[in-house]
Amino acid sequence: MTEIKRRALMDKEAPNRSTAIVNGRSSNILNWDDVRFSWAYPKYKKMLGNFWTPFEINMGTDVKQFLDLTDEEKNTFKKIIGLLALLDSIQTDYAGKVADYLTDSSLNALMIILAQQEVIHNHSYSYILSSLVSKDEQDRIFDFWRTEPVLEKRNDFVLKGYKNFAENPTIDNMLDSIVYDVILEGLFFYSGFSFFYHLARNQKMVATSTMINYINRDEQLHVDLFVKIYKELLTEYPEYDTPERAERVQNIFREAAALEIEWANEVIGTKIDGLDVEDVEDYIYFYANVRCNQLGYDRPFEGYRKNPLKWIKAYEDVDLGKTDFFEQKSRQYVKVNVQDNGFDDL
Repeated sequence: MTEIKRRALMDKEAPNRSTAIVNGRSSNILNWDDVRFSWAYPKYKKMLGNFWTPFEINMGTDVKQFLDLTDEEKNTFKKIIGLLALLDSIQTDYAGKVADYLTDSSLNALMIILAQQEVIHNHSYSYILSSLVSKDEQDRIFDFWRTEPVLEKRNDFVLKGYKNFAENPTIDNMLDSIVYDVILEGLFFYSGFSFFYHLARNQKMVATSTMINYINRDEQLHVDLFVKIYKELLTEYPEYDTPERAERVQNIFREAAALEIEWANEVIGTKIDGLDVEDVEDYIYFYANVRCNQLGYDRPFEGYRKNPLKWIKAYEDVDLGKTDFFEQKSRQYVKVNVQDNGFDDL
C-alpha cells in the first residue's frame, strides 16, 4: 500500500506547478496560469458561478403551503431534510481531509470551495426548517440520524469508507473514499431530491425545491470534480487500475443502491400520492449505473439505461441557471424533450 503524505505548507525549492496529484512537490503558491491540470481553472469558474445563499429565496408561500401538506408529506419532508443535513455535514469534513493530501494547490483550492458550498447546503436546511417549524421540532429533525435504523445503516456504509482513508491515508483508501463520496453526492441525495421536485411539480413548496435545485447543481459539480481526481490518481498510479478494483467498485454501488432503495421505501413507499416508489427505485438503479460508469467501470445493473423520471430533468438540470422564487414557478410547466441526451440516456 502506497502511503500518501500531507502537502507541505510551503516548499521554497519546488515549482508552483505540482509534480503529481499526491506525493508530489509544489511550492503551494497558487498561480491559476501555472497549474498541473487544464480542467482545474474551468472547474473553479463553474463553481464560483454557482455561488448562492439561502437568503436569496423567499419562503413566504412555502410557509403557508406547508400547513396544507398531508401528514405523510410533512413526515417525509422532515425526514429527508434531516438526512441531507447529516450527509452534507460529513461532506464538509471529508473535503478538508482530502485537501490535506492533494499536492496540487489548485485542487486544494477547489476542495475549499467545495467545503464552503457544503456549509451553505447545511445552512439552507436550517433556513428551510426555521421558516416552517418550531425550534424544538427543528432540533428533533436534526437528530433523526441518531434514532432511525435505516439511516444508521446508510451512514455507517459511507463513514467506513471515509474513516479508512482518514485513519490510514493510502492510495487505495483514497480511491475507495472517492467512490463513497460519489455515492454520497451523486446517489444518496437523489431519492430525496425526487420528492421535493415532485412537490414542486404539483405547485407545492416551490421555494424549497429552488433551494434543492441549487444544492443539486453544486453536487453534480462536486461529483465531476471527484471523478476527475479519481481518474488522475489512476493515471499516476496505474497499478491500482485492476479488474479487482473494478469489481469492488461495482459491488460497492450495488450495496449503495440497495440501501438507497430501502430508504426510498421508508420515506416514500405508498405514502406520497403521485410518486411511484417503483419509479424511484428504477431512478436509483439508473443513477447507480451513471455514477459507476462515470468512474470508468461497467454499469452494475443490467438495463436501466433511461431515466424513468423524465419530468425531473427540468428540476435537476445543472445548466438551468439561477432564478428567483417567482421565476422558479415556471419550471412546473417545462416540457422535457424525450430525445435529450446526457444523463437521461446511457
